[in-house]
Amino acid sequence: GKIIRSLVMVKHSKKILVTGAAGFIGYHLCEKLLSLGHDVIGLDNINNYYDTGLKFGRLERLGISGEDRIVYNQVVESDKHGKEMQFIKLNLEDRDNLPILFKTHSIDMVCNLAAQAGVRYSLENPLAYVDSNVSGFVNLLESMHINGVDKLVYASSSSVYGLNEKIPFDTKDTVDHPISVYAATKKSNELMAHTYSHLYGIKTIGLRFFTVYGPWGRPDMAMFLFTDALLNNRPIKIFNEGKLSRDFTYIDDIVNGVVATLEKDSEQLYSLYNIGNGTPVKLLDFIDAIEVETGIKFIREMLPMQPGDVEKTWADTSALEKDFNYKPSTKIQEGVKNFIDWYKLYYKK
Repeated sequence: GKIIRSLVMVKHSKKILVTGAAGFIGYHLCEKLLSLGHDVIGLDNINNYYDTGLKFGRLERLGISGEDRIVYNQVVESDKHGKEMQFIKLNLEDRDNLPILFKTHSIDMVCNLAAQAGVRYSLENPLAYVDSNVSGFVNLLESMHINGVDKLVYASSSSVYGLNEKIPFDTKDTVDHPISVYAATKKSNELMAHTYSHLYGIKTIGLRFFTVYGPWGRPDMAMFLFTDALLNNRPIKIFNEGKLSRDFTYIDDIVNGVVATLEKDSEQLYSLYNIGNGTPVKLLDFIDAIEVETGIKFIREMLPMQPGDVEKTWADTSALEKDFNYKPSTKIQEGVKNFIDWYKLYYKK
C-alpha cells in the first residue's frame, strides 16, 4: 500500500511556487501542498505591515527557522522537509532576481498570494499597494511567460465588488466601482491576468477571497482583533452599529479550494471564482460565538460606518462548487474554537 501511494504521489507531484508563503493563507497552503507530496518554493518579502514575529513563526513550522538564516534573495532549504520545501526572501517587484528564480528552478505552476493587504491601510499608504500588487504582479506574469510556466492561481479579493448593491456577489457582475486602492489593485490583477492568458496561453484562475479566519491569522483581521481585545480586557470597535455581515470562511475550507484549482486542470484559459463560505454571518453572531467560547463578555464600542467599508459581503460560490467540487464545511463555532485555542497557546494566555 505504502509503495503504491508513494508512486502515485511522485507521478502527480508538482513544483509549485507559493508567493506570500509567510502569510496566513500562504503558510497553510504550503503545509497542505507538502502533505499531498508536492514540492514547494515559498517566496515572501516579510514586510513589517504587521508583526514579523508571526511570519517567522509560520515559517518555522515549515522548517525554515532562524531569522538570521533568511537573507534577501537566498534560497533556504527546510530543516523539516529538505528540498521539498524551499524558501526565498524576495520582493515580487524585483525585476532582476524574480526572473532568475524562475530560470534556476523548474517551476510547474504558481500560486500568487503575496500582496500588500488590508483595505484601511490602503487609505494611508497607497503606493505600497502599487509596488507589490501592480508592479509585482506584472513582473510575476512576465517571469512566467519568459520561462514557459503556464499556470497561475492568484488571490483577488471580494473588495473588487465595491459599491455593488446586488447580493450575493457573482463573478458575472461588473466590478467597475472599487472604493479603495487595495480593491483597485486587485481588479488590475484580473485585467493583467486576462491579457497574459490571451497573449501567451497562460492558464490563470483568479480567486476572489472573502473574509478568511483561523489559526495563525492576521492581526489586522476581525477574528484576531476581537480575541486580542477580549483576552486583554480592551473594548472592541463595532462599526455600523454591528449591522455588518461578512462571508467568514475558515482557513481549511479556503485551502482545500485553492488546492483543487491548482491540482485540477481547468478548461478555460482565463477564469474567476468567488471563494468564500457562501453564507453571510452577522458580525454580532461572530462576536457572540467568541463570547460563548471564552466565557467572557466583550466591552462593545459602537461606531459609525468606516470609509472604504461595505455593509455586507456574500459570495455566490456555485461556480467553484461546480467546476472544482468546492464545499466549505466548517461551522463558525468550530472555527472560532480552533482560532482561540491557537491564540491562547501562541500568546500563552
